[in-house]
Amino acid sequence: MPDLSILYSPAPYHIISYGTLLGSSIYQSFINGIVSYRALPRPQFATLQAALTPVYFALQTALPVLMALTYPGLKSPSPLGATTTEPSSLTGFLQESNRWTVLAPIVTIFALNAANLLWAGPVTTRIMKERKHQETRDGKKYHEAGPQSKEMQRLNKAFGRMHGVSALTNLVGLGVTVWYGVLLAERLQ
Repeated sequence: MPDLSILYSPAPYHIISYGTLLGSSIYQSFINGIVSYRALPRPQFATLQAALTPVYFALQTALPVLMALTYPGLKSPSPLGATTTEPSSLTGFLQESNRWTVLAPIVTIFALNAANLLWAGPVTTRIMKERKHQETRDGKKYHEAGPQSKEMQRLNKAFGRMHGVSALTNLVGLGVTVWYGVLLAERLQ
């Protein structure tokens, strides 16, 4: 029978938070977005993404906070056979010895996702809506062949730039999340 006292430790909640962060990042970035883009007409895809991405980035911003709060500390055998424990939760998270292996990756993940939640995502969505209004003024879809109005060209360029910033920020955050997983796994050996 497993020792259920682990449920009173922050460790399982840290692992579950990390797993949710990594899994949802991979799913949204490489499965949901791609399948939706291929399966839906452009207007429906845009509507879906405009609804999903704020929820996704909010989750991706909240989970690193939860990971910081549930940092499990470190247990190691002592010469007397007992265990010594590094502090857990925020105290352990903020400890000097964890600066580069815990604090820096989790804060980086938080900052990148917060940037997408609070800045890149909303700006991208605003430009997308402006483009829709410009389509009505021009009588032509933003992606149709042939010459586009100067304003549509500007909006297409701005959208591409902001979407690229958001996607790059998301991928760097995913990379840091994977790296933190390697550092976390190192502690389990």
